[in-house]
Amino acid sequence: MTKTVQPIHEDALPGHESKLDPKPEWEPRYPGSGRLNGKVALITGADSGIGRAVAALFAREGADVAILYLCEHDDAEKTRQIVEGEGRRAITIAGDVGEKAFCERAVAETVQQLGRLDILVNNAAEQHPDEEITDISEEQLRRTFQTNIFGYFFMVQAARPHLDRGGAIINSTSVTMYKGSKNLLDYASTKGAITAFTSSLSENLIESGIRVNAVAPGPIWTPLNPFGGQPPEAMPDFGKNTPIGRPGQPNEVAPSFLFLACEDSSYMSGQVLHPNGGTIVNG
Repeated sequence: MTKTVQPIHEDALPGHESKLDPKPEWEPRYPGSGRLNGKVALITGADSGIGRAVAALFAREGADVAILYLCEHDDAEKTRQIVEGEGRRAITIAGDVGEKAFCERAVAETVQQLGRLDILVNNAAEQHPDEEITDISEEQLRRTFQTNIFGYFFMVQAARPHLDRGGAIINSTSVTMYKGSKNLLDYASTKGAITAFTSSLSENLIESGIRVNAVAPGPIWTPLNPFGGQPPEAMPDFGKNTPIGRPGQPNEVAPSFLFLACEDSSYMSGQVLHPNGGTIVNG
């Protein structure tokens, strides 16, 4: 195990999966078929939730994984054990993707320790519910954009020199970008920016043979929402307003990331997949 840790003050978010009950379902549902053999993936926000499920599935399909996370060391250690349990190499790197210098160090360590970089998954995010737009402080607004979209730019800028033809970038956007969210104004706005970033970056990199796509999950049972990402009174009905009638599980989202990371999606770039419980969106 290689573990780089930076001291970071932790607030309630994004929360510890180890403290969540019931536990999210991260386990891959099927045997691997070698679709990522020999690849190295860097996944931000990989300690828990969707990021953990993606790391587990990528490892089952043959990839070594760099696990980036903020400060949930127990969750990150569990994800490392999951990846290594699939017979793959894993490193854990703690830090803030909103800091450009950290993104550069994380990519450099990934290449140094794992030998290369083929797949970048931008997944780390934060959200803070507010009833009124006037309740959103300047600090919160800047912080949400710093993590959710600046961090994506910083990670791509750091990773770009190491991505060769056949490389893949997958960004996490959200159903809130398409249908809106009255109490997540700043978060939904960053997800709109991520969607535009995805299509524009695809146009920028496609001639270099690097595909860029995105996944727009609906309400998924991860630590982000119950540990402050939604008002406590909203949690009993979380996800029940989807056509399927329940929140999704991380292992129901991870296959979308796998599809976009491997050669199955070789004719797709600039696109968004929608594992959202049946909500119809235009885009």
